[in-house]
Formats: sequence, structure tokens, C-alpha cells
Amino acid sequence: MKHSHSHDDVHDHGHDPRSHRHQHEMKAGDGKGKILYLDAASGVSGDMFVSALLDLGVPFEVLKKTIDALPIEGVHLEWGTRFRQGIAGSSFVVHVQGEQPARHWQEIDDMLVHASLPAPVVSSARGIFRRLAEAEAQVHGISPQRVHFHEVGAVDAIVDIVGAASLVSFLEPSRIMVSPLPMGYGTVKAAHGILPLPAPATLLCLQGAPTYGVDVEGELVTPTGAAIVATFADEYSRWPSMLAERTGMGTGTKEWSSLPNVLRVVLGAPVVEKQSQVSPTHTVIETNVDDMTGELAAHTIRILMDSGARDVWVTPTTTKKGRPGMVLSVLAAKEDVARLEEAILRETTTLGVRKIDVTRTELPRKESEVETRFGAIAVKLAEQGDSVRMKPEFDACVRAAQQHGVTVREVIEEVMKRR
Repeated sequence: MKHSHSHDDVHDHGHDPRSHRHQHEMKAGDGKGKILYLDAASGVSGDMFVSALLDLGVPFEVLKKTIDALPIEGVHLEWGTRFRQGIAGSSFVVHVQGEQPARHWQEIDDMLVHASLPAPVVSSARGIFRRLAEAEAQVHGISPQRVHFHEVGAVDAIVDIVGAASLVSFLEPSRIMVSPLPMGYGTVKAAHGILPLPAPATLLCLQGAPTYGVDVEGELVTPTGAAIVATFADEYSRWPSMLAERTGMGTGTKEWSSLPNVLRVVLGAPVVEKQSQVSPTHTVIETNVDDMTGELAAHTIRILMDSGARDVWVTPTTTKKGRPGMVLSVLAAKEDVARLEEAILRETTTLGVRKIDVTRTELPRKESEVETRFGAIAVKLAEQGDSVRMKPEFDACVRAAQQHGVTVREVIEEVMKRR
């Protein structure tokens, strides 16, 4: 079926829409290994999502070829520049010529299944429409198959959804993160009548997503925008740790007095924290004793270390009757807690223990050996930023000192000279 698409880069001010941007067009897969972050402080709609990715640098030709593959006629795509409160961004408008048939969800789904489009594009687009159909069905108390899309079934919404799927598929970001979404107030006129804002279908699409209210009378997040975001979002988050590389600005059709109606998308590499590794999987087992000798305490420490304790220490204390005593503390991995607890009760005079879950931060470490005049000495190497810390294994130093008739301090000093 022949299509009538106009892909002239037309916009409000008579310039090339990319003239205010300095970014070159992106290549397929440029988002691999990177985060695509949607900063939706002013909300999101289908056209804002598409225009933001075009502004980011995804070629307009990708969108053109996608729409050419759909069995719809009389479509004119207008991509341009629009200003919102002094911020320049891309605009994307779908103009439809002539009468368009009404479409149910099943018809749209069949259209996508039989379209000559890449499988990932078809899968994403179908998922977005399915989410919308199920939301509308729940709102109106009917089955999804009976949902008659009005606004959603319009050609411009089909273009927005399929276009969004194709642009994301082209980019292939490893992770898509979305900011909490703002909700305006008031009402909106729809095919079924007047609806409260946020629209019921919008809220259903965003179940589980963080939202917050703003002092704007109007629809900030449309059902189409909500379905697109909910389908693609891997995570909802405030600004992530990332090295921002590209920014795209997609503008909405309405003007808000208190907010620039702009969806900002940012592509960047994730920042990986290398200094430490956080492990919340440890427990400190403790008990107070006032009738255990130092010899028995030393024996217990040895037993506990041999039983898998990460660390064991004794702290002097005064017990509830004023007697001098000690606190025996054992750092244990979660899987070792039961075994070490049993060992404490068996080897000491205590009648009970207490347990405290802790978060442990460890520097990345590895074992190695250092060649010295006393032979090879085992050491531990710990990385912190660009520096490496080295610590000799004390037992290895003791053995070397005994073998060579020197002090342990001499062996340690010799090892540290070899850093």
C-alpha cells in the first residue's frame, strides 16, 4: 500500500531542526553498555519520547523506514524545533490526511504481527499496546479484545508507539532508567467523556512506578507516554551515577507556566564504584561472660576461626554484677551463623548469645607472594583507588624468622622493602 510521508525537517522557526544541536547522528547499537535516563520532570507523552530520541541523535531515517512498513496511508511526519521557556528541543508531529478507520486492539496487534519490521520492534510495540488495552479494559469493565481505541488507536498514537519501539531498538541501551513521574490535576476530555487527572488508564499503566503531584492543571503524563515508559523502564530512580555523553530534548505541544514542557533523555556510561564492595550478608554473634579464663578464651577463639568465623575478638567489660568479664564477638557469614553459634554455646560457659546483622565493606583483595632473602613470603594485596596496599601474612613471617634465626620484625621489614 502506498504511503504519503513527508519527512522535511520543518519546524516553528524556519531553520534546520538540528541547527541548534551539535551532535552527529548515532549509529546502530551506540547505546550498548550504557544507561538511557529519562528525566521526566515535566511528564512524558508519545511524541515527546520520540522527539527526545531524535534530538539525542537517532537518525530520522530510522523512523521513516519504520513508518513506511506500516499499512497506513496519508501520513505526514513533521520533525522540527520548538522552544519551551527558552529551552530548544525537538518537536515531532504526525499529520494525517483523509479518513482513518477505527481500530480495535486486535486489529492493531495483527497489523504489527504482519508488518515487515524487526522482531524486537514488533515485540516492544505489541507490549506497549497490550499494556494500554489491558488498562482501558479494566477502566471500562470489558475484555481487552473488545477495547476500541479512540485516542490510542489514532494514527498518530500508532506512529508514536511503533516509532518509540524502533528508536529504542536502534539504540540498544543496556539499561533504561526513568525519574519519578509528575502528576498534574484537573480533568481531560476523552472519547468516553470527562476524565479526572491523572487519567485512570495512565495510573493503571504506571502501577508500581513512583509518582508525585505538582501544581500544574493539565495532563503531564498521557496514557501513551505511561505505557511506553512502563514497558521500557528497567528501573525508576533519581539521577543515576553515570558519565553523561549525549542529551536529547523532546518538547510537548502544551505550554505550562510553571514548568518547561520538555522530556530530557541522557545517554551515558554507568559509573562503577571500584573502591569497595558492600556485603550485607554478615552477622556479629556476641556473648558476655564473667567466669571464663584467658586460656579458655584463647582456645575458643582458635576453635571458632577453624569453624569458619571471618573474625573473632574479645573486649574487656564489666558485667551487670560489677564483675570484670569479657565480650566475645564473632563475625560470621550468614551461612555459618548456626554452626558458630553452636560452637560458642559448646566451648564457653555462656547460656545464650545475641546476633546483630551488619554490612561489611571490603577492599578488593588477592593473595600473592613476595620473594625475599628469607624466601617467598605470602602477602595480601588490597586495591584502593589507584593504590595497592600490601600486608605480609604474619604466620608466614614467623615461620621464615624461625627458619633463618632472625626476628619476625626483620622479616616484615624485608617484605615491605619489596613493594
